[in-house]
Amino acid sequence: MKVRRIIAVCIILALVVPGVLIAQGAQETGETVLKWPLIWVGADSKAAEVARLVGEFNVINDGKYQVDIEENPDYDGYRTKLNAQIASKAVPDLFVFAPEPTMFSFYKGENLLMDFADELAGPWGDVFVGGAVAGATVNGETKSVPYEIAVTPIWYNKALFVKAGVTEMPKTMNDFWKAADKLKAAGIVPTSQMTGGTNAWTSMLWFSHIAASIGGPSVWEKPITDKVFEEAAAILLRMYSDGNTTKDAVGGDAGVSGGHFLAGRTAMFINGPWYIGRVRDEVPEVYANTGVASLPAAGAYPGGQIGFPLSNLSAGYTDVPAKKQAVLAFMKWMTTPENVKAISMDSGALFAVQYKMGPDEVIDPLQAKFVEAVGNATFVATHFQFNYPSNTVAEFGQALAKMALGKATPAEFLQQIAATVK
Repeated sequence: MKVRRIIAVCIILALVVPGVLIAQGAQETGETVLKWPLIWVGADSKAAEVARLVGEFNVINDGKYQVDIEENPDYDGYRTKLNAQIASKAVPDLFVFAPEPTMFSFYKGENLLMDFADELAGPWGDVFVGGAVAGATVNGETKSVPYEIAVTPIWYNKALFVKAGVTEMPKTMNDFWKAADKLKAAGIVPTSQMTGGTNAWTSMLWFSHIAASIGGPSVWEKPITDKVFEEAAAILLRMYSDGNTTKDAVGGDAGVSGGHFLAGRTAMFINGPWYIGRVRDEVPEVYANTGVASLPAAGAYPGGQIGFPLSNLSAGYTDVPAKKQAVLAFMKWMTTPENVKAISMDSGALFAVQYKMGPDEVIDPLQAKFVEAVGNATFVATHFQFNYPSNTVAEFGQALAKMALGKATPAEFLQQIAATVK
């Protein structure tokens, strides 16, 4: 795969560098240039294929349309900047839209986002999985295009389990704690956690899995101070106690949490399929030993998974016909099934666009485990972040750090979060 990436980079350079020169004369030629601030760059597993497709689009539409990527490798910084830009009506030409309450609230802004409802009502809408377009539609307006979807099971390192004498992923929380003790006795930290970043991503997912196992698929209909969430918070607190996570989890970001799993220092981790490509390419031994499973039963609803729309493609509103056509051309290009398949097969990410496998094409083995996990799930629920606005999501990590340091009880942890909920 590394050889493939090197080849991809060479192709990208061959396609993009001439594009830079072309951009300089765009005004003279009448070419429409779209700026795309993008997080799928650098170490992101989708970076190479996305850049290749952008470069190819620019070559095909030479003299007519051009998309320029503006690299934003800091996910948290991108999210904060994007929210501020849209709130101030300085909307980027193109951007990646996180389908969540804060971003959907921008649908209401007049002349903020482009509405794709009419175009998606035609043949273009048929490329998407059932329900995806409806999920991106509010009051008849589809101001973002469904793109990446996710399921986030528990990842576990089978080699570390064997080293500690753990024969399989535990089925109950009682067995989970017994396995954690065995792992610690073997010098292995049981779980990857984090309180940092804008959303305390890893721990937020652990909390969501636990809450769904206790409260079921409709758990997010309950107020955040409900006893179900207090019980879930108590279990999460235990994961932060007694050496069940790393010492740098408090204040740590996604790089810390994921880095420990990649380095083989932690046995269990949570993330989505987009992380497959990185694990496969950077640490093949961890990739070969990774299994995925549902959370050990914490309550009356075992076997569930956390799944959600992860990212949509969106664009700033424009009344300039040429610019609108450029946006539509690019959106349709990025959602063409063959192009989506290229990104999916290289990165492991899952998408809301349907594509067919060729007779000689084989799905990534770990990606296949994700698909199997969805098929085996007793239910699929969304996560905490999907159900609350950005200020409440940001408070989760702050409150968690306080609880993990012994300065708040599970009930107080939830009360701190609840204070931000309108």
